[in-house]
This record gives sequence, structure tokens and C-alpha cells, in this order.
Amino acid sequence: MSKPIRLLLADDHRHAREGMRTIVAGIPEFLVVGEASSGEEALAMTGSLLPDLILMDINMPGMGGFEAVKLIKSEYPFIKIIMVTVSDDVSHLFEALKKGAQGYLLKNLNPSSWRDYLRAVALDEAPLNPELAMSILREFASRKSTASATTKEKEQEAGGLTPREKEILQEVARGQKNREVAVSLGLSEHTVKNHIKNILQKLHLDNRVQLTRYAYERGMVETE
Repeated sequence: MSKPIRLLLADDHRHAREGMRTIVAGIPEFLVVGEASSGEEALAMTGSLLPDLILMDINMPGMGGFEAVKLIKSEYPFIKIIMVTVSDDVSHLFEALKKGAQGYLLKNLNPSSWRDYLRAVALDEAPLNPELAMSILREFASRKSTASATTKEKEQEAGGLTPREKEILQEVARGQKNREVAVSLGLSEHTVKNHIKNILQKLHLDNRVQLTRYAYERGMVETE
């Protein structure tokens, strides 16, 4: 990366912002350009700073993180946003995705996991972290018995994906990075990237986290 990735931190707790700043300081490619203590302040600072990436707390007084994300993405769709929270509630993850967020980080993850994930988001290769992936699998496993869609209906919902694209989508939904998918399926990493780009276009989705949600909702990932 020739230019630093410019970050805006949004959290109503000063110590939380300090913690995020400390973690990000360990990533040479990243530069913190501002800190906001509310959703309203995050929205205003986004307009003045135009960061590349925002780390946004969910629960803030006044305008919360979800509403701030919705407003920011409607006006600045090119800015990436990662929700930051202590909760691994699957409904919070889905709400963040519906509002347009590109990712979701738990505050209790270790700093190295944060750094790996932030780099992956910057490169558009961010998998869902394993803890949340397992939570989603459990959530959909509990709903499986009440699902009304037939296998044929699910196939029709799959957006015209080829068998190979479905395989790749399943690997992505399990949290695999491009190189891991390539090794698993005996493909080159370049081929995997092209397949993922085609899958995103066919399903009219924007990122890997949305692909993950899509696969789980349609029962394309088997629970163990």
C-alpha cells in the first residue's frame, strides 16, 4: 500500500478508544486521523475527514452505531465500516450487515486477531472470525427444524452459481482466506479471487461477510 489507511475511531468510552488506538498503532499501514465519542460526532467527522475505514462501537448514547452506519453508508458508500462490540449476538451481526457494515469485531479478541482482520478488510479479503461463525452455525442449526424452504427452492435461490462457485462460497462461509480456499480446492489463489468476484456480482453482494450471511441463511454450510 503506497498510502496509509486512514482510520476514524468511534466509541463513547475514552479507554475503549485508547485501546483501539494502541492496537492500530501496531499496524504500520494504518493511521488514526480522528476520534469520535458519539454517532453524531462520527457522522460529522466522516464528512470532514473522509477516512478509509471507521471502527464503530454499537452502543453509544444518542445516535447509536447502527444508525450512524446507515447514514454514513448512504452518503459515503465507499467508506468501509467495522462494528466493534462486546456482544457476539448474531442478531447484532446481521443488523450491522443490513446497515452496510463491512465487518464485525469483538472487543475481547486478542490484538493480533484485530490486526489480521483489519488488514484483511483493507485488502477486501476479510473472513468472519471463527467465534462468530460458530455462533451463526448454532443459530441456524436451531432454526433448521422449522425451515419451510425445500431443497429445490434453496437451489433456485442460489443466484445461478456454478457447482465450483458454490464450493468456494461454502469455504468462504467457513472463514477461509483466499489462499486457504485455493489449497482446499486445488486451485490457484488468482482463480479463487476471480470466482469470488463473480459470485459477488451474481448475488448482488458487496463483501465476504455478506457472502457468509447468505450461505448460512440458505443452509449451504453444514453444522457439525
